[in-house]
Amino acid sequence: MDRRRLPDANGRYRERGFWDARYREAGAEPYEWLGGLSRFRRQLEAELRPGDRILVLGCGNSALSHDLYELGHTDITSIDFSPVCIEAMRARYAHCPGLRWAVMDIRALQFPDTSFDVVLEKGTLDVLMVEERDPWHVSPQAAAALHQVSRVLRPGGRFVSITFAQPHFRKPHYAQEAFGWSLRHAAYGDAFHYFLYVMCKGQRLASPDVALGRKLRQPPAPAAPAPPALPPAAADEDYLRAIEL
Repeated sequence: MDRRRLPDANGRYRERGFWDARYREAGAEPYEWLGGLSRFRRQLEAELRPGDRILVLGCGNSALSHDLYELGHTDITSIDFSPVCIEAMRARYAHCPGLRWAVMDIRALQFPDTSFDVVLEKGTLDVLMVEERDPWHVSPQAAAALHQVSRVLRPGGRFVSITFAQPHFRKPHYAQEAFGWSLRHAAYGDAFHYFLYVMCKGQRLASPDVALGRKLRQPPAPAAPAPPALPPAAADEDYLRAIEL
């Protein structure tokens, strides 16, 4: 990525003005956070059905909506809170009548309940959670978006979230009984792994996921005293013993 497009603080990723300025420069020229469709096509296609009504959250200038359209998914609504982005994407893909574009905040979706079979996001929730440091001091940003996703999903619908966040950090956010969905995940990538989480509306969370979700916002118990340090020679020979896993 061109470093001139990077913000001076991570919190700016949540600001509409930052993205408007970026899209004025970049237009609708495709840019893919976390890789393009070819990287996770097998995992994603397993969750899609012919005729699905698909909502793409925080579409940005990704080609994902168009790539899915080319695969035969012709009922796709893509939203972003940047009007500059949406204007550029609407113009770029004007030749695809099944692609619809709207300026909208994912924390306040303007769709009726049970409107979609699939809700898809790639890196959008990462932006909302960019300043969070642990799962016990959680901003309301992501929770508001997840409540909206649950609301617009029909029974049996799937929410697919693609992210760099490992299960230890992300699953507690998704494993909330109030959302009324099940939870599973898969990894993709070679040298660096990304994660694809699938939530199915109307299915029950597994018991371990329920327990995990209940730990959200609950600080862990105080850590036990650290074990005595290994002697230098032993640490050199068996350094793995000094790593707390």
